[in-house]
Amino acid sequence: MTSPTPVYHVITPGDHFSPRTGSALPTVVDGLARGAAADARYQQYVLVQSGTWTPRYDSADVIEYDGGPPPSRHERMLDAAAGRVGLRRPYAGRAYAPIAKRLADCPAGVVIAHNGAALLRMPALRSHRRVLYAHNDLFRSYSRSEVARVVSACDRVICVSEFLRDVMASRAPRELRDRFRVALNGVDAERFTPREERMPGPLRVLFVGRMIREKGADLLLDAASLLHRDDIEYLIVGSQGFDRSAALSGFEQDLRDRSSPGVRFMPFIDRTELPPLMRDQDVLVVPSRWPEPCSLTTGEGMASGLAIIAARSGGIPEVLADAGILVPRGDAAALAEAIKLIADDAEQRRNLTAAARARAVEHDWSHAWRTVTGALDGLR
Repeated sequence: MTSPTPVYHVITPGDHFSPRTGSALPTVVDGLARGAAADARYQQYVLVQSGTWTPRYDSADVIEYDGGPPPSRHERMLDAAAGRVGLRRPYAGRAYAPIAKRLADCPAGVVIAHNGAALLRMPALRSHRRVLYAHNDLFRSYSRSEVARVVSACDRVICVSEFLRDVMASRAPRELRDRFRVALNGVDAERFTPREERMPGPLRVLFVGRMIREKGADLLLDAASLLHRDDIEYLIVGSQGFDRSAALSGFEQDLRDRSSPGVRFMPFIDRTELPPLMRDQDVLVVPSRWPEPCSLTTGEGMASGLAIIAARSGGIPEVLADAGILVPRGDAAALAEAIKLIADDAEQRRNLTAAARARAVEHDWSHAWRTVTGALDGLR
């Protein structure tokens, strides 16, 4: 019997492979590993820096390494400058060097570097097949020649949406664009589930995300002010970062100063608290101003049987398809109209929630892993 091929997921140095974090990237790795549980062809591992948070997800075998602090903002700027003139990015290289050293001692397999372009050009990985898994536009600060060097070092570049694939591939030489693939993020449709019956009372509208302008929580407040209805309640969940005890940022304080009756705020919550919180809501609003490559929150709201209203931005339309309402990015009036439609039309709300749940079940993490294996099978 053929031994399973090792798959080594590499998350950002210093990131936490734990449900305590709200970071999207470890959530995706955990989801993919769970989706692969029944696939005997592959054995899932994840490279995690020692000293990061516990408890850790149990979906993959953890390989620890000793590493230092990630590059500072100033060091990332110096890296970008080095890349533009054809040099290696020294500070990213410093962060990923302990990972490369650890992988050099591991049996040959497939290294999936999640947002870790700096890792894949390291000679220590020569015995492994190499995949860049892009969760964001990694090439935004890269020159065309640096993009060419990175993609040439990869056997595949997997992007989390067609939107992201198109953006990144457009920066690569034409002869390398066939290395790009798409795998939409999945969702855990067993953890995120609907209530059997809707709770009585006002329509409950939820926002979950980081409290930064790009995520658009202020647009929901604007929409609530335009509607001015006492039969709708709003819950805004999140903090500027992933620390619920951190002091409020200026943006967060401004949101509270502008708040009106019927609006509640809750700081960041970890992954274990999210499914029951979503289950008690009716509508999820995803009003992102920035082009979300592939919104995890959208899929989790769909699996929870919520009616979804989201910005037509980035990869969100690919996640939602026709199972929700898309509104123009940055348009509070359109957002208010969509909330009004759902509040006033119970049948429309039921149709949207049923469609959302059905699409989420069809696009769970097992589906996502099968899509990934479509890219990996030729590499085994």
